[in-house]
Amino acid sequence: MIRKLHFSALEARRIALAAQGFAERRPEAADAAQLKRLTRRLGLLQIDSVNVLVRAHYMPGFSRLGAYAAGLLDKAAYDGRRRHLFEYWGHEASLLPVELYPLFRWRMQEAERLEGMWTSVAQAKREQAAYIERLLDEVRSRGPLAASELEEQAGARSSAWWGWSESKRALEYLFWSGRLTTATRRNFERVYDLPERVLPRAVLAAPVPDKEEAQRQLLMLSARALGVATEADLRDYFRLKPADSQPRVAELVEAGQLLPVTVKGWSHPAYLHPDARLPRRVEAKTLLSPFDPLIWERARTERIWNFRYRIEIYTPAPKRQFGYYVLPFLLGEALVGRVDLKADRAAGVLRVLASHAEPGIEAELVAPALLESLTDMAAWLGLERVEVVPRGDLAETLRRHHGALAPVEG
Repeated sequence: MIRKLHFSALEARRIALAAQGFAERRPEAADAAQLKRLTRRLGLLQIDSVNVLVRAHYMPGFSRLGAYAAGLLDKAAYDGRRRHLFEYWGHEASLLPVELYPLFRWRMQEAERLEGMWTSVAQAKREQAAYIERLLDEVRSRGPLAASELEEQAGARSSAWWGWSESKRALEYLFWSGRLTTATRRNFERVYDLPERVLPRAVLAAPVPDKEEAQRQLLMLSARALGVATEADLRDYFRLKPADSQPRVAELVEAGQLLPVTVKGWSHPAYLHPDARLPRRVEAKTLLSPFDPLIWERARTERIWNFRYRIEIYTPAPKRQFGYYVLPFLLGEALVGRVDLKADRAAGVLRVLASHAEPGIEAELVAPALLESLTDMAAWLGLERVEVVPRGDLAETLRRHHGALAPVEG
């Protein structure tokens, strides 16, 4: 337990890193129990469809545990009633520990009232209520179904995401309102089924707290995962609304569950989780997904690490500053660089399409550690070697050091 209420910027950074699991030694070989502990510690893993490197929900485990077997996460999320993760809207689409299911019932109930969901999904309920009920009956009678199966049955297909079909929007309404959940995924496509056929019975039978108590518990989970945070940081973790989070934070402070503190350089009040740790130093060395919970709130990332980060997937290529799928590099306690990566699976190559050091960071200090992390990642992804494209102010140094590296062992 930390026995102080005023922190330097560096101390806040160390608290944040420790809360996210970066102050601990990596295991020799992470097992299912260690992955389970990590997912409970983080509270959720964000899911993203981009697969140019590896899908986002697999990366936080690698960044903290090293080269774990990705199949362990698949089993945790989709292994029948023995699963300990489920899919829902946490911080965007997310994998969450199943014991948190009751804490999201209020969000599901709001969705039933067409609150808090995408306009196109709400519109499906308004315009096609009878069809939605028929679709639910079809899942109930036929078993797990994907939107593509219904589209094929109707003789029509649409694009998988932005051009959602009628059946996809209807299924998503049922998912958002909790009447369906994700049974599994096939080629990343969500397959829907009834919660009572998918989730552990104990989870479905657990008491459901009222909205205010659920939000207090979610904010405390946020505080535990962040260590020290502003109200906006806490709110963002599970995407609460200011009108909900602000009174809940005040209630938690009054109850002594959140500790109000100050951090030098922060312009807003901060709050400390009572169990937060302040290590003397952090010696991390890892690449981070753009959707890692350490950095997904960009204002917090800039405030703590002085690291301005924007993902440029939707930026036209000529206008990109750093690249398409750029991963920050965490070395020690600092974000010291960023690399644009692509897994060329056909060629067995991890391609470093661009590499940049942060201002004031010496390339010679970063390159050896970064190459080691790149080599570890390539091996984890089953790729044979790393290739560095001469683009970015770190690339020349990386390429020079790369000549001393042996090929990645499969």
